[in-house]
Amino acid sequence: MSGLDVSVFPHDFAWGAATAAYQIEGGWNMDGRGPSIWDTFCHAKGRVFEDHTGDVACNSYQLWEEDLKCIRQLGLTHYRLSLSWSRLLPDGTTNHVNPKGVAYYNKVIDDLIACGVTPMITLYHMDLPQALQDLGGWSSTEIADIFESYARFCFKTFGDRVKLWITVNEPYVCAKLGHEDGIFAPGIKNPGISVYLAGHNMLRAHTKAWHTYNTHFRPLQAGQVSLALNSDWVEPLDPGCPKDATAAERYKDFTLDWFACPVFCTGDYSESMRARIETRSLDLGYKQGSRLPRFTKSEPSPLGTADFFALNYYTSRKVKDLNDGSKKNELSFEGDQGAEGVVDPSWPICGVHWLAVVPDGLRKLLKYIKDMYTSLPIYITENGFSQMGPVQIEDADRSQFYQDTLQEVGKAISQDRVNVKGYFAWSLLDNFEWSDGYSVRFGLFHVDFSTPELKRTIYRSGPYR
Repeated sequence: MSGLDVSVFPHDFAWGAATAAYQIEGGWNMDGRGPSIWDTFCHAKGRVFEDHTGDVACNSYQLWEEDLKCIRQLGLTHYRLSLSWSRLLPDGTTNHVNPKGVAYYNKVIDDLIACGVTPMITLYHMDLPQALQDLGGWSSTEIADIFESYARFCFKTFGDRVKLWITVNEPYVCAKLGHEDGIFAPGIKNPGISVYLAGHNMLRAHTKAWHTYNTHFRPLQAGQVSLALNSDWVEPLDPGCPKDATAAERYKDFTLDWFACPVFCTGDYSESMRARIETRSLDLGYKQGSRLPRFTKSEPSPLGTADFFALNYYTSRKVKDLNDGSKKNELSFEGDQGAEGVVDPSWPICGVHWLAVVPDGLRKLLKYIKDMYTSLPIYITENGFSQMGPVQIEDADRSQFYQDTLQEVGKAISQDRVNVKGYFAWSLLDNFEWSDGYSVRFGLFHVDFSTPELKRTIYRSGPYR
């Protein structure tokens, strides 16, 4: 794309696109794949836009060669994909390995490498095997060890060729939307309780997987492992209002800091987050122990369990105090956070209602991560611009978005000295966008879901750099 000065980007910068298994693969019951929580969630009806499902999606399970053509057409250096846990291990455990699932991912990895494209692989991108959900899912203590066995299997099977790993994608979203709001699979609404338990067990699972890689696989495979954290950039709604300033800090406590603090700072949740939850439990008469679990000495510490910082950034928010909000007298994550993020009226909205376009928020967030957390390399593992309504192949506004965003990333590198190593656009293809189904499109390629061929057509914004 013209207008972008790529000279400020390192020569080995990763130019990529990202996808996730349930969102693109289809083949939901083919060749021995077991069901995932999203199969169950979608098939229950009434939970996803117009009852859309990922049963077929982009049919990447059968049309991988078409996806590879798209990747090559864009000249990407990297491709981020996720493994379907239940395609590899139908009941979630290594007791039963599905050889056809292994063969599929071996082909994908080998084809990418043969084309000079580096794979970045996510082990868990929202799609827990239903068999494990039946045993308690992310609310179960045992899930961390089961995940570690799955991770070990993947490192052993694919790690000779895969050198960039993400353990868990967006634990905040999995915990909050899946276990508090109930609008994502597994659809649990247990306010103020399950959200922290699920988040804690995802951190435990990530920690165990990282330590397993570090001890048993890194010496021979020499790869890198992290987890992908989503975050908005946030500022007080009224910078002159002390309540809003404090609320903005609380908002960060309960989003990015929730997972970044244990991994990059202290090995534990922030003291302010824990104190806030404990005080609210006391005020509301909750007497069943700490709602925010504690890490135990008998397990490895999460501190230092990331070889790079993986960031998913989409938008920004102005934050106002919500201590007197509707949830102040009931147990809930929202009440604990006591802060509300709102959209500045000056920010344009792209497609889906929550996605305000704020490219300079990404630059500010990158500098914040460098200053607050780590000097480790940062990969922007997701960032994108959505489209709704009639398909616009000539998507000039999205083309401009990529140019503006990458200029801000360039400034973070050249002016703020942030060690940004790569950028992955979300997404390679229009796909199943969770509870929005196919009504929201983020692709660099349009997919025609109205025909069995699922034809891929490049958007004007496709060659985004």
